[in-house]
Amino acid sequence: MADDFNESSPSGKPEKLTAAFAIRAATEQFGALIGRTPEAVSGIRALPDGGWSVLVDVLELERIPATTSVMSTYRVDVDATGELFGCERLRRYTRGKTDM
Repeated sequence: MADDFNESSPSGKPEKLTAAFAIRAATEQFGALIGRTPEAVSGIRALPDGGWSVLVDVLELERIPATTSVMSTYRVDVDATGELFGCERLRRYTRGKTDM
């Protein structure tokens, strides 16, 4: 995982969390927390404290046909060390629906 950080301090501890590591940390921890596998990441932004806010899309209710399955987008926040510190559901939608 050290390769996912931009720099290391003299002590060998990472100083800056990269977006790739933040996505991996957010999806793994969030998936374990809710018991579902995230389907996709639809957004990411850096937080002022060095952490990241990641938008994670999750299948909430599988239906047939798949275009009618219920999906949700969650905002998952990880701190500068990659630890999850907050999450909230932002929206629910059917898989076949597009934003306009």
